[in-house]
Amino acid sequence: MSNQSLVVTSRNALLHGSDQLQPATITVNIGTGKITDIQTVYAEQSPGGETTFIDAGEKFVLPGLVDAHVHLNEPGRTHWEGFWTGTRAAVAGGITTVVDMPMNSIPPTTTLQNLEIKRQTAQNQCWADVGFWGGVIPGNQADLKPLVAAGVKGFKCFLIESGVEEFPSVSEHDLHEHMQELQDQSTVLLFHAELEGDSCSVQNHEEHDPTAYQTFLSSRPQELEVNAISLITVLQEKYKSLRCHIVHLSASSALPIIRAARSRGLNLTVETCFHYLCLSADDIPHGRPEFKCCPPIRSESNRDALWEALIDGTIDCVVSDHSPCVAELKKFEEGNIMTAWGGINSLGFGLSLLWTEGRKRGVSLGQIIRWTSEETAKHAGLSSSKGQLSVGHDGDLVVWDPAAEFKVSKEHFHFKNKFSPYEGMVLNGVVEQTVLRGRVAYDRAQNGFDGLTPIGKLL
Repeated sequence: MSNQSLVVTSRNALLHGSDQLQPATITVNIGTGKITDIQTVYAEQSPGGETTFIDAGEKFVLPGLVDAHVHLNEPGRTHWEGFWTGTRAAVAGGITTVVDMPMNSIPPTTTLQNLEIKRQTAQNQCWADVGFWGGVIPGNQADLKPLVAAGVKGFKCFLIESGVEEFPSVSEHDLHEHMQELQDQSTVLLFHAELEGDSCSVQNHEEHDPTAYQTFLSSRPQELEVNAISLITVLQEKYKSLRCHIVHLSASSALPIIRAARSRGLNLTVETCFHYLCLSADDIPHGRPEFKCCPPIRSESNRDALWEALIDGTIDCVVSDHSPCVAELKKFEEGNIMTAWGGINSLGFGLSLLWTEGRKRGVSLGQIIRWTSEETAKHAGLSSSKGQLSVGHDGDLVVWDPAAEFKVSKEHFHFKNKFSPYEGMVLNGVVEQTVLRGRVAYDRAQNGFDGLTPIGKLL
């Protein structure tokens, strides 16, 4: 085991337990990858010896982010994304841990054998640490406990058609069987929470302009999310020990149901996404399918309500839901939003997005890091090692320039397919270096990755 150390010093570090920036000198044992010492002083010079020294000066030192909702799509759809490109995009944006969704890879992560295929494929490809969610589909109840034992962080299911045939949605009847199987396990059940019913369904709107964003928005009304979350809270009354989690909440009209469930003591957590907080349906131009995702980006007033719920704690955390595809599936040439694949390319931009938008709303950097690092680590069962700058935790940290400004362009996209709704936006805050378990994983001054190799491990 190496005795070499990394020492990072800054006049502005965000340490666990404080929302205030303060001077700090952080020591990481490179052999173990763990933080061994934190002194709340700025070190004027290197301690010498077998030490790598990073002097961040006035730049901020933050915990590495944990993005708990990413579609890396490998194996099977590596033309959409892959471990190599997806995790490079992550570390370039200060994300040191991603948790991969069980689909859109082929095969999906719904059996132990499929998990092992995914793990084997990921070997030696990961620039960030990678954990895995399992999947709940009709008939795979017997696969769930073996997947828990193998280390999946929880399970995702769909209450509406997923868009890929190998990951079908589950019915209320299916869910009783799966929740019964999981209720005595240390795990969590994640829901894509849109549900069609007698009063509400996805509408084709064939008579309306398919290039108009409003056509798509009206085809996926908030009521779909309300229906789904209502069902989830009913199920939770029967399976109270099993934590349930709403992925990518977009409908503010579901917030009263969530607040009521929490007040009844139900074990319910909620995430939203950067795009629901930083984009508005009111501003989306015609014929721009890169803005399409499910559930949809909604109105400005809806966005304001999501921010309020995030600030008051109703929403626990913020993730990317990076869900890429190839350009052909986005139907750019015809601009047909209705038939385009739904998913936002955004991996690596979350910190800059929330900093740029959040400051307009009086949000502190401490709050942003809590939503994107500490709470996401907790959600994925990783809070004993990830999500904070504390002695004993992994030495995952980011050197960040909060004042730098940049206009988003294709050269900033490290993910595989180079398009995003954020292209052309001016954002604040730039990652200078990302450190994973005491080793540099990204260095902007060295063209990002020059001289570096992937050191991510599977969690």
